Amino acid sequence: MMNLRRTAAVSAVAAAFVLAVASPAAAHVTVNPSTATQGGYTKVSFRVPNESDTASTTKLEVSLPTDAPVGSVSLKPVPGWTATTEKSKLATPVEVHGAPLTEAVSKITWTAAKGSEIKPGTFQEFDVSLGPLPKTDQMVFKALQTYSDGNIVRWIDEPTTDGTEPESPAPVLKLTAAGAEATGTAPSAVAVAPVAAESDDSDSGSGTAWGIAGLVAGLAGLVLGLLAYRKAATKP
Repeated sequence: MMNLRRTAAVSAVAAAFVLAVASPAAAHVTVNPSTATQGGYTKVSFRVPNESDTASTTKLEVSLPTDAPVGSVSLKPVPGWTATTEKSKLATPVEVHGAPLTEAVSKITWTAAKGSEIKPGTFQEFDVSLGPLPKTDQMVFKALQTYSDGNIVRWIDEPTTDGTEPESPAPVLKLTAAGAEATGTAPSAVAVAPVAAESDDSDSGSGTAWGIAGLVAGLAGLVLGLLAYRKAATKP
């Protein structure tokens, strides 16, 4: 009996461990797409999934980094939601299109009207046009997600240095220098193309010749085989 109880206990612990490992990570607020080009304009969507089984998401607050400000922030209306922006003075003015920028949008707040909340099992997207994007490696948008039961989830953890995902990651927009990808791939494409074309021509010619020779040899073998069969069949 004792052995049976121990076996059951070990099995229960093992099952719990397997379920814990197999269960997917909780969904979180993200920015899509996750990459853009420095100095350009882009439209991003803040995707907000509802993680509660009993409450709805009623408000989303997204902070824009003031150390990497943008001069233009435009919001796409979302039916049933009210959007407001807040501006902050910049500690160090930046130049945008030849003019100094002394203040910039530092926070966007979307609030749901009654009946338009993000209900359990659903998600909502909030579109924003940004630009010109700063010449920095990334923009971190810290976000607060408020639920109808008063719970507030803070998606504010910045990216880790070792590449692991933090517990409550903030949405991150990676920025690349203009023309960086083209500079890295164009030379190899130009160098490889002529060699590939020359190789294809020679291989094609030799391959065709060998194919014809093989076909002729095969037909000859077939004819000889038939003649031998007939000769054997006519013998008494």
